[in-house]
Amino acid sequence: MASYRGAYSNEQSLNFVIPIMVILFLGIVYVMAQRANVGFVSFILIGAATLTMFYWVHVIKKLTKEEKPKYTSHEAETKNWVYDLIKGDQEVVFVAEVPGPEDKIMVRLVEGILYIRGSNHFSKEIPIEGSQDMQIVDFKYRNGVLTLRVKKS
Repeated sequence: MASYRGAYSNEQSLNFVIPIMVILFLGIVYVMAQRANVGFVSFILIGAATLTMFYWVHVIKKLTKEEKPKYTSHEAETKNWVYDLIKGDQEVVFVAEVPGPEDKIMVRLVEGILYIRGSNHFSKEIPIEGSQDMQIVDFKYRNGVLTLRVKKS
């Protein structure tokens, strides 16, 4: 059984209302031109009215169209990504939300840069000051939250 999940938008109603308005307007212009009995001028008036209506239909659709964000949802997630870096004398604790399951999470500490990879093409590089002689000693991943403990070796 098929179901309808979309929402009814302004654009859908405009796709129904605008053609009816155009037909009514052109009908009124045609009737007025026929009553005036001017012949060739009526065709010019109908043509001008048609061009004007098409222009205004385009403008109205453009004004009511919902603007989509310029970036994808994946980019929106990574732009708003935040993490906590708690520095102590001998250790650093790193906490952040990382998409995964746990078996898709990959973490490396190389030359002072913490490399994190998760699912859905998630990848981050975080510089950690003074971590040249440090290594990751604890890795926890629960409910989408990654917690790392980095200690001096």
